[in-house]
Amino acid sequence: MLAEGAADYAPRKNAIKQIQILDALKQGELRATELSLEFGSVSSTLKSLSEKGVIKIERRRRMRGVVTEGGSPSTASRAEAPVALTPGQQTALDAIAEACRHESGEVVLVDGVTGSGKTEVYLRAIEQVVAAGRTACVLVPEIALTPQTVARFRGRFGDKVAVMHSRMSDGERYDQWDFVRSGEARVVVGARSALFTPLRNLGLIVIDEEHEGSYKQDSAPRYHARDVAIWMARRAGAAVVLGSATPSIESLYHAAKDPLWHRVALPERANGKAMPEIEVVDMAHEFKGGSRSMFSKRLATELEAELSAGHKAVLLLNQRGFAKFVLCRDCGFVPECPSCSTSLTYHERGNALVCHHCGYRVASPPTCPSCGSPYLKKFGAGTQRVEADLRELVDSFVNVEGPVPIIRMDADTTSGKGAHQRLLDEFAQADVAVLLGTQMIAKGLDFDDVTLVGVINADTQLHLPDYRAGERTFDLIEQVAGRAGRAELEGRVLVQTYEASSPAISAAASYDRASFLRDELPKRKALGYPPYVRLANVLIWGADEEAVRLSAEKLQREILLRVRDYGGDDWRVLAATPCVLSKLRNAYRWHIVVKAPLGSTFSQVLLPLFRSRKAEPDVNVAVDVDPQDLL
Repeated sequence: MLAEGAADYAPRKNAIKQIQILDALKQGELRATELSLEFGSVSSTLKSLSEKGVIKIERRRRMRGVVTEGGSPSTASRAEAPVALTPGQQTALDAIAEACRHESGEVVLVDGVTGSGKTEVYLRAIEQVVAAGRTACVLVPEIALTPQTVARFRGRFGDKVAVMHSRMSDGERYDQWDFVRSGEARVVVGARSALFTPLRNLGLIVIDEEHEGSYKQDSAPRYHARDVAIWMARRAGAAVVLGSATPSIESLYHAAKDPLWHRVALPERANGKAMPEIEVVDMAHEFKGGSRSMFSKRLATELEAELSAGHKAVLLLNQRGFAKFVLCRDCGFVPECPSCSTSLTYHERGNALVCHHCGYRVASPPTCPSCGSPYLKKFGAGTQRVEADLRELVDSFVNVEGPVPIIRMDADTTSGKGAHQRLLDEFAQADVAVLLGTQMIAKGLDFDDVTLVGVINADTQLHLPDYRAGERTFDLIEQVAGRAGRAELEGRVLVQTYEASSPAISAAASYDRASFLRDELPKRKALGYPPYVRLANVLIWGADEEAVRLSAEKLQREILLRVRDYGGDDWRVLAATPCVLSKLRNAYRWHIVVKAPLGSTFSQVLLPLFRSRKAEPDVNVAVDVDPQDLL
């Protein structure tokens, strides 16, 4: 840029390069590389002009992939000025401030319904931490949530916010990491990897949607971001905030039992609006009435009404998991194991139903064992097929003008860089639209003009052979329900299910967590699952099926002996069995589940065994402590 001395400076007539540079800079600031591209080598000329006080040379870091101005339609509205806190928000903020003041690694669980203003509480708490000269880290579970979250935090903290997640290029990640290391960044926002940025003088860690399984890394090094965050906070004298509309059962248990944990409830939305009514649609009844569509008549009617009124809808295809299960479309019967009370998994090879807990096996029946109906369906519809059927349905609406955009968000459409933001922008810009997606759309997204939410198949993960199946179903329904009616427009939620009487679904439909826990906790306690015990899942895999089996059975015996000698009577080692996903990427998979009392340390018992164990060339072994599932 030109300096004050430029007005009185007259270059020699033969100083062509100086004249060219000064003429260019009269038009505005330019980068040295831009001058070099235009005029060739300019370094010595720039140095000379700078020494004479004619120009100023400033070194500015330009970080790759960072948008500092403007914003996208889906995030621009998030940079608003702070609003007055509700009494519940103020109580939560006071609890966080008190935990920060103690500097002992305390945990505050903010248990707030969707739309209760948890993010505003995070912002205010971080403002206090930054004002005290400390830093903060904010974790979100999905990359899809990062743009909206970053927009709100940059709206409040400006260029002091760094971003870190796995979709960034190596150069972008380095720029952000170095930005944090320099001490200029005071707040880091990102997925679980953001936890390991070199923040100095850490004062607060916020984990939003803390119940999400994506906070657990399922490959080496296996860790849970929540547990690592608490460990880091206690070392740094910081505090941890866990926020969710559906806190995990483990977090609720800790908040009730651990004096270093504090739960604060936000039972109402910040704008005073009521939570949308959730209506359960019994698809077995629909089927008996002659409907063969994946969209119930009720959902189709409501969808047409909302689109014709110029509103938007969100449809969730619940397809978490991979195991196929068989369901009778007449009576809703799902074949279950007589010993384990878990659904049987359908195996195409051999046309069999198998229990992946005890090995029970039976031929897949041609008709329903309960009512004799021939209408047995093997579940598992993909988003592409649902999108095609939805397109046909929407185009048939007589009260809707013009083609309605259908924006599909799943693993395929969001695999490219920037795809999450592009799709959310497309949905935000449309006057009328339908957002069709998988679990990634169930949480965190905030659009004022969404009035209808539909869950196409609430049963999928309910019938997975996993002890968290009921909890995940309950969480998913309550989370996706929160996407409707977040502003002035009323919202409604329709949940399609063949299990209308399921405790998880009926409790979620009435926002009755206490009812769900009354049904769920006794089962967990009787069967020995968290939060009443700790689990370790020992995984064994390899290309040779027989070698994997032999290695797993041998290792189970060795673990059993080790536990008997050093663990205690309350420890349990289950038999080695094939995983639910018994073959993955051409590797056969077995596992051994070890159960230990709360407070036990698996490393004291298992680590010496695995350190002394001789590695096998064709078989791999890994230990997953506190696994999120046993699939």
